[in-house]
Amino acid sequence: MIRKLYRLLPHPGLIARLGALTTVLAVLQGLLLGALVPILRALLRPEPDVGAAVPWLVAGGAGLAVYAVLTVLAVPVGFAAAMQMTARLRHRLMEHATTLPLGWFTTERKARLARTVTTDAGAIGTLAVTIGQPALTSVLVPATIVGVTCAVDWRLALLFVAVAPFAYVTLRWSGRVSTAADEELHAAATEIAGRAIEIGQAQPVLRAAGRGGTGGDRMREALDEHRSSYRRGLNRAMLPDLGFTGVVMAGFVAVLVLGAHLLVSGGLGVPDTVALLVLAVRFLEPLGTLIELDGALRAMVNNVGRVEAVLNAPALPRAPHPVRRAADASIEFDDVTFAYGDASAPALSGVSFRCPAGSTTALVGPSGSGKTTVTRLVARFHDTGSGHVRVGGRDVREYDHAALLDDIAIVFQDVYLFDTTIEENLLLARPDATRADLDAAAREARLDEVVDRLPDGWATRVGEGGAQLSGGERQRVSIARAFLKRARIVLVDEAASALDPESESAVGQAIGRLARDSDRTVIVIAHRPATLAAADHVVALDGGRVTETGRPVDLRAAGGAFARLFDQYERTQSWRITSSGPPAPHA
Repeated sequence: MIRKLYRLLPHPGLIARLGALTTVLAVLQGLLLGALVPILRALLRPEPDVGAAVPWLVAGGAGLAVYAVLTVLAVPVGFAAAMQMTARLRHRLMEHATTLPLGWFTTERKARLARTVTTDAGAIGTLAVTIGQPALTSVLVPATIVGVTCAVDWRLALLFVAVAPFAYVTLRWSGRVSTAADEELHAAATEIAGRAIEIGQAQPVLRAAGRGGTGGDRMREALDEHRSSYRRGLNRAMLPDLGFTGVVMAGFVAVLVLGAHLLVSGGLGVPDTVALLVLAVRFLEPLGTLIELDGALRAMVNNVGRVEAVLNAPALPRAPHPVRRAADASIEFDDVTFAYGDASAPALSGVSFRCPAGSTTALVGPSGSGKTTVTRLVARFHDTGSGHVRVGGRDVREYDHAALLDDIAIVFQDVYLFDTTIEENLLLARPDATRADLDAAAREARLDEVVDRLPDGWATRVGEGGAQLSGGERQRVSIARAFLKRARIVLVDEAASALDPESESAVGQAIGRLARDSDRTVIVIAHRPATLAAADHVVALDGGRVTETGRPVDLRAAGGAFARLFDQYERTQSWRITSSGPPAPHA
């Protein structure tokens, strides 16, 4: 455990000082108990020798004073060490998270990262002090007592040593059970947390279904599983816990029997027997507390394992001499093949196409054809399995990743806004932007219409995730960010199909304005016929492969996959306009 903590904290500082202080206190406690032997020998004689006892009493008193002072000092050191460890772990986790590929941040991993930063890192800092100190004391005090006892009577010392292996074996058994139970309980608790978030997010749906008070079956199942996990853990831990307690009690009985035998047979005097029985109690008592501490120690081991799992996630590889600026905004895919994780089928297979600088390329194809994967590879959310993705003629892996992203603006399908004002959400793209810059970006994205009708204008808070705005309004904020950033490359997932006609038209016009800049290269995942028709060229994907490339007008005339998709999009658009038209007049 100590080695694991040192791996997590290369410069432990306070933790090392706390460990040293705890060691001194534990050894001092054992030595003070050992001082009973000469004191009792002097005082329990037929004729007590107070003079012989006085030096030991003085030494013991001084030792107790030192022990009291060190104990007082250990409290603030312990609190400071716990806070320092937690702060450093959280800093390391967040620092490492900024080096991970953006593709690492799946929904499951984001939840794991949040739980690791908040719960696991905090638990490690707390347990390392509140549990680590007593655990270290429970080991060092008995070890010191064995040394003291050996100086008095080697036979009792040997008996103490004989108890330790049996206690160790049963403690390891209990530890294995506790580790498995803690992992199972952690999984159940994580499931409850997920269901609780789900209930909060799905309140409109649950209430509409008349289930707002109950939270649905999944929450009840998660709570039932948590109770069952806790019960199973208690049942599994019962036998090893009782076994450890039995070993400690058997050791105490053995010490009593041997001590009585040595006293009766004359092998030990009364003073030594009394002192050794006191030492035996203090030897076995800390061992008995280890079983109570072991579960918490195992939980800390699991916490450390989860922190290490995040810290060991491979960072995005860095070029030894990274490129800081692309020569131009051209984009090229050269025989690119890519698969997500352990997926059996690749998301892209042998994909090749080129987007000249200043052009607009529309990606089309059915769901799952690889369109979003293309945009993620351009921004280097992932690295390709084979082939090359080039920006400005250089492989994206040759760039400093932060510099590459400075040249790219992304309009996501699911726009996330922070729970702050519209102005501050826009300033994420360019913190030094002026109000004139904000107004210009808002006009281009048609966000100005939204700002004008909101009660507090630019100062309106958008709620968590932008919940106070509609889907179309959130899209306009995202597009305004792209205008404000003035990036030379813009990647757009045209998520307009689920918007009302007015919002869809506004978002479409804003995307069109993005593409008008001759210095800007745009790749748009297109669904609207107007966007498709305005593109310089089209890349049609199906099953992760390029099926067609060319100018929209040429591909429509060819009557291939693009022509069929274009006609399908056009029919869908016509149907939506018709179905959303004004209601028929009353008869």
